[in-house]
Amino acid sequence: MSLSGPPDGLSPVRRLLMISVGLVYLVTPVLGVLRGEVTGARAVWACVALIVFVGGYVGIVLSQRTFGRPGRWTYALLGLTTLLAVALPPIFGGGWLALPVYMSVAFAMALPRRQAVAAVAAMGVTVAGLGLVTGTDSGTLVLLLFQVVTLAVLFTNVRNTRLLVSRLREAQGEVARLAAGEERLRIARDLHDLLGHSLSLIAMKAELAGRLAEGSPAVWREVRDIEEVARQALVEVREAVTGYRQRGLAEAVDGARAALESAGTDTFVRLSGTPLPAALDGLLAWAVREGSTNVLRHSGARRCDITVTYDGAEATLEITDDGRGQAGSAAEGEGNGLAGLAERVAAAGGTMAAAPVRGGFRLAVRVPAGAGAGARAETRARARAEPEPQPEPESGPDGSAAAMAVPGEREREQP
Repeated sequence: MSLSGPPDGLSPVRRLLMISVGLVYLVTPVLGVLRGEVTGARAVWACVALIVFVGGYVGIVLSQRTFGRPGRWTYALLGLTTLLAVALPPIFGGGWLALPVYMSVAFAMALPRRQAVAAVAAMGVTVAGLGLVTGTDSGTLVLLLFQVVTLAVLFTNVRNTRLLVSRLREAQGEVARLAAGEERLRIARDLHDLLGHSLSLIAMKAELAGRLAEGSPAVWREVRDIEEVARQALVEVREAVTGYRQRGLAEAVDGARAALESAGTDTFVRLSGTPLPAALDGLLAWAVREGSTNVLRHSGARRCDITVTYDGAEATLEITDDGRGQAGSAAEGEGNGLAGLAERVAAAGGTMAAAPVRGGFRLAVRVPAGAGAGARAETRARARAEPEPQPEPESGPDGSAAAMAVPGEREREQP
C-alpha cells in the first residue's frame, strides 16, 4: 500500500482530464479524413498516426508523478509525440499543425521550468517552419504561434498553482504534526512533574508509616501494599511518559517523505502488517530517520522507496534509492549515523545491510519480533532504576522534620 499521494493533489486520471480538454482541436485532421481529403492507404495511416499520437499524449500525463516531475517513460513518450507532431503536418497538410500546439502544452506540464521554456520556444520555431512548408496562410500561422505561446504560459501557471497549493497543504499538515508533538511533550511533562512527584511522595509516606507500624504486623502489611502500589504506578507513569516522548514509525515516515519531497526526491512508501509492537516501532522509526538522512546527504537521488513489512515474527525495513550509491562516513560519531544504527539493531538481535546496489543504494534492517519484549523490559528496568524526585521535608506535630524520621540508610526488617 502506498501512503504517498501525488504532490500536486491530483490523481493521474484527474490530471489527464484536466489537460486533455484541448484534444477537441484534433477535429481538424479527423474531419480531413472523414471528408475524403485524405483517402486510401494514406487515410489508414492518418488514423493510425492519430491514435498513436493520442496514446502517447495520454501516456505523457499518466507517466508523471506530478506536473513538472517526469517519470520513467515520460521522456520517451515526449520524443515519440514530438516526432509525430513535426513529421505529420508535411505529410497530411496544414490542418495537422494543431499537433505541435499540443506539444507546447505537454512540455509546459511535463518538464521542469527551464527545459519547458526551451522546448516551447523550439516548438514555436518549428511551427513557423512547418507553416511555410505546408503553405499555411500568414493569418493562420500567426494564430498558431499565438496559441503555442499562450497555452504554454497558461498551463505553466496552472502547474505552478497546483504545486503551490500542494506545498501549502503539506506545510499545514506539518504544522499540525508539530502541534500534536508539542502537546504530547506537554502532557508528558505534566505527568512526570505532577503525578510522578505525588506518587513518589505517597511511596515515601507509606514507607514512613510502615516503620511507625512495625509493632503491628497486619497494619505493616497493608501499608507495605500501599507502598508497592504507589511505586508500581510510578513505574507505569514513567513508561507512559517515555512513550509520549518517542516519535513513532508513522511520524518518522511522514517526516522522511516530506524532507525527501522538498529536496526533489520522489518518495514512495509501502507498509504491510503494521502497526508494530512499541519497541520495534521505535527502532524502525530511528532506522527510517537515519536512512532518509543518508539519502538526503549523500545520494542525490530522484526516487526513494521506503518499505516496511511485519509478519508477526519479523519486522523488515528497506530503503532504496537511485542515487550515487554512497553512504555516510562511519566517522560521523559513535552512536550516530548508519554505524550507530547497526549497533542498535545488533543489540536488538537483528541484522542490518547497507551497500550500493545496481543503480543506487539499499538499506535493509531485519529485527525479530522477540526484540520488542526485551526492549520493554529494559525500559521498565530503567524506569525503576531512575532516581525518584525527593519531596520537600514536612514538619511533624512536634515541629521536627518528618522526613528525618525515615532511616533510609538501614534495611527494614520484616516483623
